[in-house]
Amino acid sequence: MKVLICDDQAVVRDGLELLLKLEKDMQVVGTAADGAEAVELAAQKTPDLVLMDLKMPGTNGIEATRQIRSRFPEIRVLVLTTYDDDQWVFDAIRAGASGYLLKDTPREGILQAIRGTLSGKAFVDPGVAGKLLDRVASKQVQPETLLTDRLTGREVDVLRLIARGLNNAEIAARLSLSEGTVRNHVSAVLAKLDVADRTQAAVIAIQHGLGEG
Repeated sequence: MKVLICDDQAVVRDGLELLLKLEKDMQVVGTAADGAEAVELAAQKTPDLVLMDLKMPGTNGIEATRQIRSRFPEIRVLVLTTYDDDQWVFDAIRAGASGYLLKDTPREGILQAIRGTLSGKAFVDPGVAGKLLDRVASKQVQPETLLTDRLTGREVDVLRLIARGLNNAEIAARLSLSEGTVRNHVSAVLAKLDVADRTQAAVIAIQHGLGEG
């Protein structure tokens, strides 16, 4: 797993680099001190995942995430920040982040989130998940039929499980489908909802009442 680290604090970059270098299945391919450098290194190093800080001088993490996801949609972005304000969370997800962690997340939690994100899961820190869901729920004004009219019944089933954080293998097992079939359904769902990744799809699902049941 090739990982690029972006944080304006050298001590944080060094600490994360040391942490990841201890893992046999991870390789740090570069470190960036701001968003502009992260975008440049993403083009050069083609990482699988970028660990992205948010509030940085110059190009911040939101804009860097937006640029990276727009230019290199195959690269995942996992936000790692001190900011748990719900507006930061929403802006990061809208920009294309696949997950949102706080910097006080334990070592194993960070490693689990990196591996899980690359396997297709969406990670949101428990400290901000409640705010995210509360805000989404408060804006839940769209009827479920606006989604079910666009998606097939099976695609709705897949979207519902995406909203619960399941990856493709878990969805395949739950619905008794092959992983290839699930991948096709996920691609169709993302295209029909006009979103970049499953995290954004999950937010839309919750907004339309598909997060439960």
